[in-house]
Amino acid sequence: MDDAAPRLSLAFELEARIGPAVEFGEVGGGLKRMVPILGGRVSGRLEAEVIPGGADWQVIRPTGVTDLWARYALRTADGAAVVVTNTGVRRASAEVSARLAGGERVDPAEYYFRCAPAFETGSPAHRWLTETLFVGVGERWPDCVRLKVFEVL
Repeated sequence: MDDAAPRLSLAFELEARIGPAVEFGEVGGGLKRMVPILGGRVSGRLEAEVIPGGADWQVIRPTGVTDLWARYALRTADGAAVVVTNTGVRRASAEVSARLAGGERVDPAEYYFRCAPAFETGSPAHRWLTETLFVGVGERWPDCVRLKVFEVL
């Protein structure tokens, strides 16, 4: 049955520029915050711009796990609009979490950051995005988030 195991293929890389977090305090078992998405770029099988105006909504639990829910939009190189809803998890020690929150560049090997982006578009040329399952590996930098997005084969 090993032949049934899914394989992954790198579909594209995404870099989203981010602004300062807005904190809402303790809500639902953790610190609620919103990180604005200011723009960015997608390259690979999908070529696109990240349209400014999206946001990453986060709940930072006391255990050091951050639940992520981002919603933003892309404009492809051929002009199509694409909606992205990306759920994820970032897990780090208290020390690494504090360094990330403080704007420090932290080696991505020091934390776990995985996501599952889903896409919506009416563009026939990009329908494959709506008919495919994707998983991603993330990196959190002081001014951006970088994702490697893999198609599940």
